[in-house]
Amino acid sequence: MVKLGFIGEGAVEKIILESVAFQEFLSSLKIDFVKEVVDATGNGNLLPQNIEGYTKTLKDKGATTIVILTDLDEDQCITLTKNRINPSAEYLTIVTIKQIEAWFLADDQAMKNLFSDQNFMIENPEVIKNPFQEIRRLRYEKIGRGIPTKVILAKQMISKFGFSIQRAAEHPNCSSAKYFLQKITEFAS
Repeated sequence: MVKLGFIGEGAVEKIILESVAFQEFLSSLKIDFVKEVVDATGNGNLLPQNIEGYTKTLKDKGATTIVILTDLDEDQCITLTKNRINPSAEYLTIVTIKQIEAWFLADDQAMKNLFSDQNFMIENPEVIKNPFQEIRRLRYEKIGRGIPTKVILAKQMISKFGFSIQRAAEHPNCSSAKYFLQKITEFAS
């Protein structure tokens, strides 16, 4: 039986993957998983020499397959990002296009809740170079308040505004969220 273990590039990925909504999604598919996500504390730490330690932590908790969730950031293509990480065959590496915060922009309902604007929609969330800065700018513009950090944004998106990876994946222009869920769903028993 497969048991997934997750390594996230940073705190935001960890917050999303440890959210009750995502863990309930996995449970609904009868996917077994390690509930604690490893935070690599930055994409510079997602290198072969570091991944071994992260993997051991997850395997000690019963993981049989490791899923790495990282950002594209400034890399020119997903292949370059995957080659930098250089995962072995036992890993599934998912690369979000630009940054994970694009998934927040893709969840129209959560963004409507965040901005108190029922007409809000971003047509191409994965094209935005720095989605966090865009969310900060829009929030200040719409309600006169910013968001100090990515971690605070992630926690609020989950707890206050109802962010859902499934809704982000339904956005017609959020291919990385769609691909992530497609690959995760393949582990359903």
